[in-house]
Amino acid sequence: MSTRDFLVELGTEELPPKALRKLSDAFSNGITSRLEQAGLKFGETKSFAAPRRLALLIKGLETSQPDKNSERRGPAVQAAYDKDGNPSKAAEGFARSCGVEFSALEKLETDKGAWLVYRSVEQGKPTAELLPGIVSASLDELPIPKRMRWGASRSEFVRPVQWLVMLLGDDVVDCEVMGLKAGRETRGHRFHNNTSLTIAQPADYQSVLADTGFVVADYDTRKQTIREQVKATAEKLGGVAVIDADLLEEVASLNEWPSALAGRFDEAFLEVPSEALISSMKEHQKYFHMVDGEGKLMPYFITITNIQSKDPSQVISGNEKVIRPRLADARFFFETDKKITLEQRREKLKPVVFQKDLGSVFNKTDRIARLASFIAEQEGGNKDNAKRAGELCKSDLASEMVMEFPELQGIMGMYYARHDGEQEEVAVALDEQYMPRFSGDQLPSTLTGCAVAIADKLDTIVGIFGIKQPPSGSKDPFALRRATLGVLRIIVEKKLKLDLRSLIAVAIEGYKAQGVELPAGEELNDTVLEFMLERFRAWYQDAKIPVEVFLSVRALKPSRPFDFDQRVQAISSFMALPEAAALAAANKRVSNIMAKAGDVVIPDAVDTALLQEDAEKALHSVLSACISEVEPMLAESNYSAAMSRLAALKEPVDTFFDKVMVNADDEQVRLNRYALLKQLRNLFLHVADISLLQA
Repeated sequence: MSTRDFLVELGTEELPPKALRKLSDAFSNGITSRLEQAGLKFGETKSFAAPRRLALLIKGLETSQPDKNSERRGPAVQAAYDKDGNPSKAAEGFARSCGVEFSALEKLETDKGAWLVYRSVEQGKPTAELLPGIVSASLDELPIPKRMRWGASRSEFVRPVQWLVMLLGDDVVDCEVMGLKAGRETRGHRFHNNTSLTIAQPADYQSVLADTGFVVADYDTRKQTIREQVKATAEKLGGVAVIDADLLEEVASLNEWPSALAGRFDEAFLEVPSEALISSMKEHQKYFHMVDGEGKLMPYFITITNIQSKDPSQVISGNEKVIRPRLADARFFFETDKKITLEQRREKLKPVVFQKDLGSVFNKTDRIARLASFIAEQEGGNKDNAKRAGELCKSDLASEMVMEFPELQGIMGMYYARHDGEQEEVAVALDEQYMPRFSGDQLPSTLTGCAVAIADKLDTIVGIFGIKQPPSGSKDPFALRRATLGVLRIIVEKKLKLDLRSLIAVAIEGYKAQGVELPAGEELNDTVLEFMLERFRAWYQDAKIPVEVFLSVRALKPSRPFDFDQRVQAISSFMALPEAAALAAANKRVSNIMAKAGDVVIPDAVDTALLQEDAEKALHSVLSACISEVEPMLAESNYSAAMSRLAALKEPVDTFFDKVMVNADDEQVRLNRYALLKQLRNLFLHVADISLLQA
């Protein structure tokens, strides 16, 4: 089968920068998956994406589909002929449906009898005939929320399309896609070389654009070029560039021929919190900022231009003129906000709705303060600081700065609290309340911050479950799953002794104290607890801990997350011991025996006078010793040590089941043996139900 390289490029007006990578991936995947569905083989693929183009290069694409042998089975041979030996109506009908005469049919012998079949060879179509439909279908399925039309064209796309390149080897694919006739003419940089450039063959695409068109078509190459230029520019000025991943992606999607230039702003602006200046530079101007060796913001910015200017000073001067009013706005917001304390600003939260059935944001801060104070007290912290931080935690939402830069919520609250003379721990907690902001993010550094962060998240979880609007499927408008993982992370990683059931109860009481009705009723605590503990499943899956380990602990429903994690870690380590499998099997056997015993009342204590066999006496002796040794370990939640000690029970347990008939004829002896097994099982149940480790 002969092969040729294939190139497709769709030229457009500037594509949405934040969607460029996603569009490129979907375009390439759509084409390659359809080629595979068509039975066409190909070699290496390379995607290209730039502000004005989406392209895909496929090497070694087969020029035609392979011929396909097909076999269609008809009626059984015994039903294919009438009594006179002529073809039956069923046989003739089958032949007609295949478009052939009866004589063209063959017989197929199988274990279940003989059948009429029609065998044919379906000739593969030329790849050039299939490509237009494949490209069109891929473009139609791109993830574009809202498509647009332009001019008199009936075609729809995310931006107006301007040109189309489709080459199979040296030949143009003769077709029309999205109202454009395919050709071999692409276009260069809008300013440096906005002319038609001829692509002789697919492999020339990248070099023609780079060498002649002033376009770096490869997204990753362009992104890496920007990274290196920004880093080098900062080093020349004696600083370190802070390269935000999202900003780098966006800038790479805005430029075809990137060039980094550094500008400067007035040092007086450094009196404004650096986060505000950075947000202003990043969000509005797409600038990278620089810090010194101590991590302090420097009065410089780095911009990426889409041209290679003959007079860079003019470009730098223009950018400096643009950034000054932006930073002046940030300074104005900061100075204006400081004229009103967070306490006074809190009053402005009363008309702001948190959720229509759950009251205002002001009401939420009251509930957060109540719960945060309880949490701090439980952990031996300063409950007054936690209460104060809870009251003020949302006040900065009403500030000018946060209304302009929502991503600064919490951060600005910290600065304003310091200005107001609040306790430092209170101020820091206003920032830490939102931690962790995303997966893998840092956790609060203070106990007060932990208390407010947990209280804020738990208040939302309880409230939304309380009005019966839990997450369903992929819908989670209040991000309750993320909030739950945040609560669990804080409690586990900070080794807090908090009990979720108690916290949920206090959160529910907070709503009741405000007269908020929660339709979920008495089952709300159990429902929320179940939801939160179930989030541990994904947590441990990510940690490569077998789901059986999670389920063995989950069966006991421990409601203290740190305790839950300690149990899981202990059972995970226990599973690696050679005795684990046998003890898990024994526990499962004991569980089954207990279940079959039905409503029989099993004594809690073992009567040593009823022990008859040496094996049961030995088990009782070892079990008694284990209980006395393990109880102090369990009291200190040292589950790993306890499980290691219990591993020593393997031999006496195995011997017991080998030598002793549990269901003895004598009822007293039988119940006494049940009591012995009950003690064995209960000892393990102090940590987990290890019977669930047994498949």
